[in-house]
Amino acid sequence: MDPFLALWHKFTVFDVFDIAIVSYVFYRVILIIRGTRAVQLLKGVAVLLVATGLSRILHLQALNWLLNEVLMIGLLAIPVVFQPELRRALEQLGRSNIFHINMYWQGTGDISNIVHELARSCQFFSKNRIGALIVLERDTGLNEFVETGIPIGGKLTAELLINGFIPNTPLHDGAMILRADRVVAASCYLPLSDNPAIGKELGTRHRAAVGISEQSDAIALVVSEETGQISIAEGGVLYRSLDEHALEDRLTQGLSFVRNGGFRFFGRKAGTT
Repeated sequence: MDPFLALWHKFTVFDVFDIAIVSYVFYRVILIIRGTRAVQLLKGVAVLLVATGLSRILHLQALNWLLNEVLMIGLLAIPVVFQPELRRALEQLGRSNIFHINMYWQGTGDISNIVHELARSCQFFSKNRIGALIVLERDTGLNEFVETGIPIGGKLTAELLINGFIPNTPLHDGAMILRADRVVAASCYLPLSDNPAIGKELGTRHRAAVGISEQSDAIALVVSEETGQISIAEGGVLYRSLDEHALEDRLTQGLSFVRNGGFRFFGRKAGTT
């Protein structure tokens, strides 16, 4: 009997399901690493594998031994080299709703009021060319970043946000972190994104906004000091040049997602839009 036909007869619907799952996982992994340094590292690994195969075919014993040793060391180094991508994937998996464990933040404030205060403050910053960086905590806790700043604990109002970012005041450097309708801390330090897709014209505030959105599910509002443009970073994506209506819509959608929960197996590709 033809081996192919024999294999086909053993093929079941579970095999199709198995292949579909593996294919989907590979697809999501590609989306996660696309646009990051991991792509170049994978190309290097591919070159090593091809060189190892050719050295074996051509019976280049010394070269084959050397390449095998390099690959063995490389396998041990993969968790270190790909640490940012692995961390991002595990965090996004933890934020998914696969097991329907209710770990989502339940805001105590009215979403419309929160959005209104944020939009009002951002319009003031934009009009007066005042740089600002505001982070809205969602499901992922941001205590490690809160601890780098100065505790506030005040109720969210546009006046409080504006006073916090007035130039040459003690709190204007760094980011404000919000939890529901409370300003938790100001002058916080955030991780900078190393995504090469971010425009060269963007400064530290924008890279910090994208960085915190890559490492958590937080929403980061950023106002450019040079141009007054308002942007939002979410899921590693930077949405630029938002007007008041677009800003309110995106904030409402983002905060409603947290209130209602949702399914996200992996996040979007890092970049800008």
